[in-house]
Amino acid sequence: MQLSTLLPILALLATQAVSANPHRRHAAKAVDHARAVERLATAIDSREAHRRAASIAAGHPRALETKPKRKVVRKRGSTCRAKATAATTASVTEAAATTTSSYEAAAAATTSSTALEAAENYSNPSQVSQTQTQDSNQNQNNNQNNYQTQTSEAAESQASATSTSAAAAASTSAATSTSNNGNYTPNGIKAGIAGGDAYDAVEAHIGWWYDWSANPSGHSGTPIAVPMLWGDGDVDAADASRLAVFKAITTAPQYIMGFEEPDCSTYGSSNIAVGAAAALWNALIGKWKAQGSTLLSPSMCHQAADQYTGYLSSFQSQITVPWDITNIHINKNSMEGVNADIDYYYNTFGKPIWVTEFACVDDSTGFVPCDNQDAINSFIKEIVPLFENDTRVHAYAYSNGEGLGDVWPMWSNGALSESGSTYLEAIKQYH
Repeated sequence: MQLSTLLPILALLATQAVSANPHRRHAAKAVDHARAVERLATAIDSREAHRRAASIAAGHPRALETKPKRKVVRKRGSTCRAKATAATTASVTEAAATTTSSYEAAAAATTSSTALEAAENYSNPSQVSQTQTQDSNQNQNNNQNNYQTQTSEAAESQASATSTSAAAAASTSAATSTSNNGNYTPNGIKAGIAGGDAYDAVEAHIGWWYDWSANPSGHSGTPIAVPMLWGDGDVDAADASRLAVFKAITTAPQYIMGFEEPDCSTYGSSNIAVGAAAALWNALIGKWKAQGSTLLSPSMCHQAADQYTGYLSSFQSQITVPWDITNIHINKNSMEGVNADIDYYYNTFGKPIWVTEFACVDDSTGFVPCDNQDAINSFIKEIVPLFENDTRVHAYAYSNGEGLGDVWPMWSNGALSESGSTYLEAIKQYH
């Protein structure tokens, strides 16, 4: 074929190639652009999620949901105004609206640097390395699993909320462990008293007692006196004295109770920022576990509302030695409310429970102690069997703290009151 014949054909092919290539190039660019947009969207979502988590963690780890103001009464922990952390900012309002799951995710991402810095004021010069802490927590988690296995059969008989507790406990921090001594009920008797006024009248039927001090005194006998580190020594002279007495302990107590309602700043509460509380625990309380003591967590004045403040979960994430028993206070006037408090703490932390203060109180719109004797008698007759039959509860104590009205206290004019006699008759059925 002659060249002159080929030229038109070559020209036609060239034209088609040129016209086709721009389309292919355009299509490729469109695909690349779409992929770039997708990558950008993913990056933005990831960044925003990180910022939200960081804002909660750094802004206010103890953000509060609005809680009804309680009636002002003079009682240990009867009124609650949350103690703000050093990081309190305007982000409290935003963080308060965050769901519990979001808070937990942020808390998990929070480092323990704050606690370690605060610990310098309390602890020994030697520091626990991050690797040692992780190894210890892994071993402690194995111990917690052993406790869950031992109690699984009993848990099956609990309400539906209890039946899910093992799964809930499995999702908690690796720092949730129990003591090797495994003796969670003093003298095998759950019943006890908070405050020693009625001790002589009930001694034969209680397994333990305490009086909010580091060295409960004035009574001798079989019931175990449980010491407490009430606060950090900054509230008043009594708080400072209790701290000094606790520091002077030389023999490991069988049980040690953590701080009295550090999550509130009102009268009767120890008012400790969560980082400082964790540092003080690490320095003064945690060391006793290795010597055989069974450790109780701090008690929360917010009761089940701790799920909104997040104080105890944040505290848990910052301590190097975990507690063995979750220490709770219950101020309610119905068994529904009592069960709600127990369910929250057991399902959240998966540990044995001590109710170290309980009283008949209407806290639905404030803090109003029950003042009807018949209602109080009925409350006592219901709550004692509830505690005795609930395998999650290993000990409980009738509260003789201040601010509980004139009808609730066990002791009056040098003798058991009707309320005290009702409690004694109730616990005598079991011990």
